[in-house]
Amino acid sequence: MGSNEINVFITILGGLVLMLGLGSKKLEESVIPATLLALLIGILLGPKVLDVIDPEKLGDKATILETTARLVLGIGLISVALRIPKEYPRRNWRQILTLVGLGMVLMWAIGTMLIYLILDIPFWLAALIGAIIAPTDPIAASPIVTGPVAKKNLPERLRHAISLESGANDGLSYLFVFLPLLMLTRTPEGALSHWLTTTLLWEVLGATAFGLTLGYIAAKLLNASEKHDLIQENWRLIYTVALSLLAVGGGKLIKSDEVLVVFAAGAAFVQVASEEERGEEEKGQEAVNRFFSYPIFALLGTAIPWSGWTALGWSGILLVIALLLLRRPPVLLLLKPLLPSLRSTKDALFLGWFGPIAVAAIYYGAMAEHRLKEPLVWDVVSLVACASVVVHGLSSTPLSKLYARAAGRQHH
Repeated sequence: MGSNEINVFITILGGLVLMLGLGSKKLEESVIPATLLALLIGILLGPKVLDVIDPEKLGDKATILETTARLVLGIGLISVALRIPKEYPRRNWRQILTLVGLGMVLMWAIGTMLIYLILDIPFWLAALIGAIIAPTDPIAASPIVTGPVAKKNLPERLRHAISLESGANDGLSYLFVFLPLLMLTRTPEGALSHWLTTTLLWEVLGATAFGLTLGYIAAKLLNASEKHDLIQENWRLIYTVALSLLAVGGGKLIKSDEVLVVFAAGAAFVQVASEEERGEEEKGQEAVNRFFSYPIFALLGTAIPWSGWTALGWSGILLVIALLLLRRPPVLLLLKPLLPSLRSTKDALFLGWFGPIAVAAIYYGAMAEHRLKEPLVWDVVSLVACASVVVHGLSSTPLSKLYARAAGRQHH
């Protein structure tokens, strides 16, 4: 990557966030979300329109996408953890296990079946793509559950349910992604052995333990620093941002699931840090989260494989429609009796519809493409992710208001 390309990228990055920030209050209440605008700006600046940014010219496209998405997820997952009340996970642990365990297995199975049947590709390749798009994305879900529209129209139980699920299942989906990935790159016996030992025991369970320890120690140190009046106010605002970077980098260095490390660290931090401190950290974390989240959607817009989408043809369009309608809504309706937060069918339908696919899919999709050298993975994942950004983004405000009208009251 030459210095000129870097400067162009930095200039556009700053200009994009500056422009979106100036109209942020109106965008919060607008039908068109900032994430969708960022995606459209990326398409405009991409190689097929103005050709200002071409990821292929900046370096290895898959590596750039994977690295950027990993950083954005790290920042965003801590924001999710800080947003959830301390007592919520303890009171709703059965619901969490149902959503991120049974729910994601069913969504993976449905997605795999649809991809296998519609695209007529090898089973394990379909299972890989199905696993990549299975988790609910915390970055794309944030505009749905935060801001004035969400707080006015949606009850806390739904907002917290979406937030916690989107945070927890991103890391857990590592298990589902790596099983087919290993089956595609090793012998069946070697793949299963590696998955049960290295992937499950170290990269997932080890990552969870490491993240919980890291978050616990970080919160204890902050509490001690506050008690002895050692930390300045402005440092408190970026404390959890530093924790995000530490968790992402540390998770990668110990060769584990760094996404899970980050969320586990955030979850432990929330349980130990005082409520007053959490409020301060949340402000700083959310600001940084906004700064990093918009550019990743613009980067996605520049990395769209237009020729790959064209090759998918009508099968690609049929797949997107089938995945949006069948991957998640039926699962939430089926699991409704096991989810206390869902008190009615409209609750199940709302939670079932809003399972956006975005940054986590970019991360796992780019990683899989990098390892497999199979363009079809990115062709399908990017198509589904872009469709989700458009459809879920445009429907967020109208359906939130419709939900409130159907409930017969405004939630504050």
